[in-house]
Amino acid sequence: MTIVPPSIQVAIIGAGISGLSCAHRLRQLGISVLVLESQERGGGLVGTIERDGFRFETGPQSFLCTKPILEMIRALNIESDLLQADPRAPRYIYKHKRLHAVPMSPPAILTSSLLSLSSRYRIVSERFRRTKPPTPEESVADFVRRKFGNEILEYLVAPFVSGVYAGDPEFLSLKSAFPSLDEWEREHGSIIRGAMNSRKGSPGPRPALSSFREGMRSLMNALTRSLDSAFVPDARTDSIERSAAGSGFAIRFTRAGQREEMKVQSVILATPAYISGHVLENLSPHLAKSLLGIPYAPVAVVSHGYKRQQVANSLIGFGVLIPRKERLRTLGTVWNSSLFPGCAPSDSVLLTSFVGGATDPEIVHEDPDEISAIVEEEISGILEISGAPVASQITRYAKGLPQYNLGHAHILENINEELARQDGLFLTGNYWIGPALGNCVEAGNQAAESAHAYLSGQKSATPAQSQISTAT
Repeated sequence: MTIVPPSIQVAIIGAGISGLSCAHRLRQLGISVLVLESQERGGGLVGTIERDGFRFETGPQSFLCTKPILEMIRALNIESDLLQADPRAPRYIYKHKRLHAVPMSPPAILTSSLLSLSSRYRIVSERFRRTKPPTPEESVADFVRRKFGNEILEYLVAPFVSGVYAGDPEFLSLKSAFPSLDEWEREHGSIIRGAMNSRKGSPGPRPALSSFREGMRSLMNALTRSLDSAFVPDARTDSIERSAAGSGFAIRFTRAGQREEMKVQSVILATPAYISGHVLENLSPHLAKSLLGIPYAPVAVVSHGYKRQQVANSLIGFGVLIPRKERLRTLGTVWNSSLFPGCAPSDSVLLTSFVGGATDPEIVHEDPDEISAIVEEEISGILEISGAPVASQITRYAKGLPQYNLGHAHILENINEELARQDGLFLTGNYWIGPALGNCVEAGNQAAESAHAYLSGQKSATPAQSQISTAT
C-alpha cells in the first residue's frame, strides 16, 4: 500500500464542476488539495466529443456566465475562448403543431399566440393583486395553478421545469427549486412586484448564455490542468474513516489496481448524493441515509447533425421546449449551431434534444438506437426535417439530475445537523443550491470557504445552510 505524503490538507472526492471549482478556490486561499476522481477525466456530466466535423456536448449545452464563473474563467486565462449567444435569441414552445415564441416582456405577453386571453390577463394583472402563500410546503404545480391557472402551468412552467430540472412540477418544491418566487410572494404578495423590487440597484446586465470555442470541455480541461499533479484520475475512493488520533481523516482508494492511503485534515465530498451516501455509510450512517434519500431523474442527451438544406425551419433562436400535453417524448431541443459558431460544419446544423426526466424515466433505459430514432422522428415533424441525420451522438445518464422535490429543504437541514457533528467534513454538488453550472461553482466556492474557515479555527456556513436561509 502506497502512503500519500502528509502535506495535503484537504482531499476532494469527485472532479465534476463542483469539485474542480472547489479545488480551484481552495488553492487560491493557499490550501493544499488533492482531487480524487474515479473516471479517466474530470468534468462529470460536462463533456465534449468531436466527430464528423460536429462538436457534441454530452451534458450541459451552455451556461449563464455569472460573476463567480467569469472570475474563475479569468483566473484560468481562458476568457479569450469564451463565446456568448445573442441574448435576443427567441425561445419557442411547441403547441398544437406550431412553434410559439415565449413572451419575454409585458407587450409580448399581451400579443402572444401561446396563451389564451384569460391567461395573458392573469400574468399582466398579477402585480396589482396580493396573495398569501399557504403554510404547508407547496409544489411548483400547486403554486402556478393558484396564481395563474392550469394553462400557464402546462404550456410555460412545466416545460421550463423539464428543461432545467428534468423534473415533475407536481412534486418539485417551490421553496427549494425556486426560492426567489416563494420569497417574493411572502414579502410583496406578488412575484412581479418582488422581481421588480429585486432588480432595483442590480449592477450591470444579466449574465450571458455562454460556451467556448472548443466546447464546454474547455473549462473542465483548464481546471484540471491548473491542478497539475493534484488531480488524480482513475482513483476510486474505497473508504473514509476518522484517523486513529481522532482528528482528521484516513482515506483509502484504489488507483491502477493498487491500494493507496492518505491522511488529511479535511475531506470534501463533491460526488452525487447517492455516491456520497454510500461512501459515508461507515463514518456516519445518519448522514448517509439523508443523502441516499435525494432522488435523481434519468436523462438522455441526443444530438443530431443535418445538412442545412435538410431543415426547412430557419432555426433562428435558442431552441424549443415541448410540453407533456403534446404527448411527445422529447422534452426539448437546443439549436446549438444557431447559438455558437463552429460546433457544426458551415453547411450543416447541430440540434441537441433531451428525453427522460421524472415524467418519462423509462425511455432512458431503452436501446440507444431506439431512443435516437424516437427523437429523430419527433423533431423532424416539429422542424420540418427531411432525411436521416448525417451524424449523431447519444449519452444516457441513469441518474442524471437531483430532484428538488417536496421535503428537499428538510433533507438539507438534516444533512447540516449531522455535518455540524462531523468536524472537517464538507459536502458540495448540484443538489445544494441548484443544478446549473453557476450554482455548482457557487456551491463549490462555499465549500472551499467553509473548509478554509475550519482549518483556520473559525466557523462557516455550509452551502446548504446558505440556501436554506435564502429560501426562507
